[in-house]
Amino acid sequence: MFALLASVLTALGTWPLVPQPEVVAPFAPPLHAWSAGHRGVDLLGSPGQPVRAALGGRVTFAGTIAGRGVVVVGHGARRTTYEPVRATAARGAEVGTGEQLGTLEPGGSHCFPRTCLHWGLIEQDPDGGEVYRDPLTLLGLGPVRLLPLE
Repeated sequence: MFALLASVLTALGTWPLVPQPEVVAPFAPPLHAWSAGHRGVDLLGSPGQPVRAALGGRVTFAGTIAGRGVVVVGHGARRTTYEPVRATAARGAEVGTGEQLGTLEPGGSHCFPRTCLHWGLIEQDPDGGEVYRDPLTLLGLGPVRLLPLE
């Protein structure tokens, strides 16, 4: 029992901003893949603040999309996304939980004039598609999801 609890606790991630930031916009999944929604959470930060990997993994993208710096870290069947970030970690780099990926860039987010990190979590579903999840679940926060026993 205790070993199981310990493995669950060690599987949890860490906040990508330190100290623990305010969540200024929560996860609001769309009803359909093409519908409007908020596919992550916005965390209040400050320009130049270090952005850290919420979980260890491999950097699968570090570059610019639509004029914003984006870093993506793969963790097997899921990946975390961070934007707007000026990347210091290179594509292909292995990063540990809490390791710096880059720095938070000012502007370029819908939190303007404040500076926010948009943090996302995407999982592969059994059919090979992708599903957006609440990244706060990596911290043991967010909604509880019950799974079948088998």
